[in-house]
Amino acid sequence: MSQTRLNLARIVLLDLWHHKWMLLLAVAVVVNAITIVYTSHVSRKYISQWDQMLQQRDRLDIEWRNLLLEEQSQSEHSRITRIASKELEMSRPLPKEEVVVRVR
Repeated sequence: MSQTRLNLARIVLLDLWHHKWMLLLAVAVVVNAITIVYTSHVSRKYISQWDQMLQQRDRLDIEWRNLLLEEQSQSEHSRITRIASKELEMSRPLPKEEVVVRVR
C-alpha cells in the first residue's frame, strides 16, 4: 500500500514537472487575482477617506463663514461705542480735556 502511494505521489510530481508552465500560469493567475482584490480594497478605502475629508472641508468652510460673520458683527463701531458707554461708563473727552503728547 505504501508503495502505491509513493508511486502516485511520484507520478503527480512528474506530471506537474512536465506541465510546469501551466502550473506557473495558474500561480500567476492566483497572484493576479489576489492583487486585484487588494488593490480594490485599498482604492475603496482611499475613496471613503477622500469623501470624509470633503465633508470635513465643507463643515470647516461653514464654520469659517460663521466666524467671519461673528467677527464682523463684533467689530462694528456702533457696538463698540455702545459697550464702552454703557458697560464701561466711558465717554468721549471734550476738546479742552484732551492732552497731546509729542514724542521726539
